[in-house]
Amino acid sequence: MHLGRPLPRAARATVFSVACVLSSLAMHVLAGGAPVRPVTLYGAIAAAWAGAYLLGRRQRGVNVLLPACFAAQYGMHHLFTWGAIPVPGQHGHGAGMGTGLGMLLVHAMVAVISAWWLERGESSLATVIRLLAASLGRLWTALRLLVRIPVTIRYGTRRPAWPERDTPRDRLLRTARHTRRGPPAFSSVL
Repeated sequence: MHLGRPLPRAARATVFSVACVLSSLAMHVLAGGAPVRPVTLYGAIAAAWAGAYLLGRRQRGVNVLLPACFAAQYGMHHLFTWGAIPVPGQHGHGAGMGTGLGMLLVHAMVAVISAWWLERGESSLATVIRLLAASLGRLWTALRLLVRIPVTIRYGTRRPAWPERDTPRDRLLRTARHTRRGPPAFSSVL
């Protein structure tokens, strides 16, 4: 199974976009931002999904993922600000450090963690899928061998369900196995 095929890419992009957007929103609100409208949340998930799907064609390293995650966090910050649910008595992001250095650090931290998680997750997922494919291949081979040797049980003995073929190779091996080697059994000694 190739990781860049559409179905695995879509599944990976879905998991990433939901996890990334929800963690970003949680940190955004903890840093003083206001909660957002559901339509804003769904829009952020859709945008993150599209970016993850486009980048998911092949395995990417931190050198690609980190700038992409910073760009996504920058976009999400502005999207969350635009789509904020108005809270009575608060203006903009809210009180405290919501508009300053704290908000910047929170989104930067989420970007770094997301990039690290994606890079590690991508390589781990690729390894797991390769190991699973190899294991399934071995299991398939073992099952085929078991199915190719049907055995019927009659009176406590196991016998093949089909007649044995007698090839020239089989005859040669049978003859070699039954031929005695060494000195004759009863040799006369002078």
